[in-house]
Amino acid sequence: MLNLGVEYTWLDVLCLRQKGGTCDSERLRVEEWKLDVPTIGAVYGGDRVVIYMSGLGRPLTLKEGDLQSDRCWFRRAWTVQEVGRRRIIAGDMPDGPLHAEPIDKDDTGMLAKFHLQLQVIDSIHYLSQPLFLSAGMFGVLSEMQNRVSTNPVDKVAGVAAPLVSYMIPAYHETESLEDAWTALVNVMLLGNRGELFFWYPEPGDAGKKWRPSWEQVMNKCLPVNRISAMVVGRDDETEEDWYEGLCVEKGFVRGLAVGSMGQDNRCGELIVKHTNGTEHTFSIIARHGYPILEDTYTLLGMDPAATEDKFAWIRWMRIDQAAVRSEIRIQYWVIGRKLPDEKFEKVSVFEMANEDEVGRLSLLDITEQRRTILV
Repeated sequence: MLNLGVEYTWLDVLCLRQKGGTCDSERLRVEEWKLDVPTIGAVYGGDRVVIYMSGLGRPLTLKEGDLQSDRCWFRRAWTVQEVGRRRIIAGDMPDGPLHAEPIDKDDTGMLAKFHLQLQVIDSIHYLSQPLFLSAGMFGVLSEMQNRVSTNPVDKVAGVAAPLVSYMIPAYHETESLEDAWTALVNVMLLGNRGELFFWYPEPGDAGKKWRPSWEQVMNKCLPVNRISAMVVGRDDETEEDWYEGLCVEKGFVRGLAVGSMGQDNRCGELIVKHTNGTEHTFSIIARHGYPILEDTYTLLGMDPAATEDKFAWIRWMRIDQAAVRSEIRIQYWVIGRKLPDEKFEKVSVFEMANEDEVGRLSLLDITEQRRTILV
């Protein structure tokens, strides 16, 4: 650390105050952790972070079994939030893994996995995204799937800072995983909530249908991050979640009833009826394996103009447009059931096949701008 020119070192109270001790000190610890655990992640985002992957003050080494160990830096839940935009991997030695032979000459695969993990921590952290457009919602959650923690609820708390919520819930170490996840989703950035609604292909299985449960995001294959322009709002007084955007009252979906185990792109059709009685068929794509039964659904969709507005901002920022355009999908739709109380119950998601199909649907003038309460 001295060789790096460090003059001051910050040590968080979580390292100083652990479980145990007198009754008074334990009560104090519980109260301190309620605030300190959720806020500590902000420290790592603002400045250079020095990372010791093999232990404080130890040289960086890599041997068989290290990457699979529960003590491995890449396996700990809390280290997801410790990756700043500017980082230094300490303990680097001339004969260490950072300077080893090209990974294609590695017989055991350890170096390949090590360098892959380094790439992953670049991609999951919001400050490391060159576009500054997304917190990498599903990238963060996918990475946490592979992590371990002493207390299971730590994994929920560990994604709060990388996901850049506008407020972070207090930490309660005895809280259930689903309650902790619900508290976090309630205060997420509206765009991240929109990604849960429009991109996750299944209805939730733990109360809320519009977004996945914690068990789902930790145990199932997650969508690939894209650039998005949809939001899901929340009314804290009524505790209702809502989406305001395009709505098609009735659309028949077919060709997607057979699911698959992977993320294969499956092609189907959407059939809608114009007010004059004529039917129109559109090509759609499901970029997931969740089966969508042939049936008539209510559709909630994103406004393609919102995507173009975001792309206009990217042009203004002089960012590589070709690279960004490949990350922007045309138009997402969530299909579901309209309940007797006019609320919406999610079934699955798909997207229009191309811009031509988006334009054809728009010209029919059968979509309505509406605020819909989600269950």
